[in-house]
Amino acid sequence: MSTHTHRDGNSLAGPLADVLALEPTTAWRRCSACRLVTPMAELHVYGTDPGLTGRCPGCDAVALRLVRQPEHVWLQLGSPQSAFRFDLPR
Repeated sequence: MSTHTHRDGNSLAGPLADVLALEPTTAWRRCSACRLVTPMAELHVYGTDPGLTGRCPGCDAVALRLVRQPEHVWLQLGSPQSAFRFDLPR
């Protein structure tokens, strides 16, 4: 049995608020496929609203997907089986 305890996701609110409030195009990422390190501003973006896909400029691997709906924004980073849903203010 593990002696480690965990906190719930609410403990991420403060740290993520700091990150999500920053200029996103200056964020750097390392491609898991080709290992290229590049800022978000250099991603190749495809699609139109409501859905955008950002791909690695080195190998075309999917870096992120963003889908905007009237009441929500969906953000996928990494695995295509997982996405975050953000509720938009009314």
